[in-house]
Amino acid sequence: MEIILNIRLARFCEIETLMEIYDDARRFMRASGNMGQWTGGYPSFEIVEKDINDGNLYVCEENGEIHGVFCYFYGNEPTYDVIYDGKWLNELPYGVIHRIAVSKNSHGKNIAARCFEFAYNKCGNLKIDTHRDNIPMQKSLKKNGFFACGIIYLASGDERIAFQKA
Repeated sequence: MEIILNIRLARFCEIETLMEIYDDARRFMRASGNMGQWTGGYPSFEIVEKDINDGNLYVCEENGEIHGVFCYFYGNEPTYDVIYDGKWLNELPYGVIHRIAVSKNSHGKNIAARCFEFAYNKCGNLKIDTHRDNIPMQKSLKKNGFFACGIIYLASGDERIAFQKA
């Protein structure tokens, strides 16, 4: 049976739970062979706190239990201004998803798909990026209608595969 999710803005009182979900996501990445993404405790408490303060952090919950978390905003992502080895599907205004994570007990429940659907329904043109070694995320993105568009570089210089759904 599919779970019924409510997606809403995250609250400051939930930061401990959200940090646990991000810890779960890092462990899942390492177990899946992705050793280079979200290192050094990323995303930090301060980043999560800022996302909440900015009104950009959302949770997916059912009956008060948080199954996933993601940052969504509508507007320009500076690291997306230049794309290599490809091009964006369009140059229209877009929404962005960052820092999406699913709790360890919620894998296989289409949580990420619900997050993507929620964000896409808000803007109709969505961009996201992921690490080359994050094969589970790449599969999820493709399964949910995203197209690999090229390579972008984060402010740190780290390479990411850029995806878009328009």
